[in-house]
Amino acid sequence: MSTVYTLEDIVEKTGACKEEITSWEEAKLLTPLGRSEKDLPFFGADHIQRIEQIKKFLELGYTPEDIQKIIKKIGLPSREDSKKGPKKEELLTVGVLAEKIDISPRTIKHWEEKGIIEPDMRSQGGFRLYNRHYIYLASLIKDLQHFGYTLDEIKIISDYFRYFFKIKESEEEIAPDLIEEKIIGMNSEIDQLYRKIALLKEGIGRWEDLVKKNKKEITGMLTRSRKRLEKKEKQNDAKE
Repeated sequence: MSTVYTLEDIVEKTGACKEEITSWEEAKLLTPLGRSEKDLPFFGADHIQRIEQIKKFLELGYTPEDIQKIIKKIGLPSREDSKKGPKKEELLTVGVLAEKIDISPRTIKHWEEKGIIEPDMRSQGGFRLYNRHYIYLASLIKDLQHFGYTLDEIKIISDYFRYFFKIKESEEEIAPDLIEEKIIGMNSEIDQLYRKIALLKEGIGRWEDLVKKNKKEITGMLTRSRKRLEKKEKQNDAKE
């Protein structure tokens, strides 16, 4: 998991003040990884090195405009590992992720505590960021809960599928017997899920038939009931 830094973290680590960092961002010398739902910037490890470089250029007498020209021409040094990890537009805070799938942030945190999901980046102060693929994954978790799965059962399925993606990335580096064990377990969970889905489809079909067959009669009952109520109210008004 990559580490993400808040503006306060960056200030503490580099000695630059908030106003300086904000001005460098406005001058396009510094581009945050992204922003939170409260429009607060967050940064990666490579930004620390970049800020140190900007400070050195300023100390040498270069203006922000000069530094911008240098960046456009040759760029500034950056760590190789900064190229790894999610792109800035793919990162979501807990609040944004929760809003996207219509659940509470606390639910996201609970899933994380259960080991079902894991943030892609985390700050020293506990600020967490998720890749956009978690919108789909979290929706699938909600589906499994609707299918009657407990969080412990969902954790098992989540573990299998995470390992499946790990196998896809580096199949030759994993022992064949371990791959077989994981794939067999995953297939078993998939078969159980198919059976539950089949039962749900049967149940949904029965309810759809019931509603279709009786909807007209139900609507008629409601209409007659309202007419009776109106008649009763008129009779009471007449007595008064």
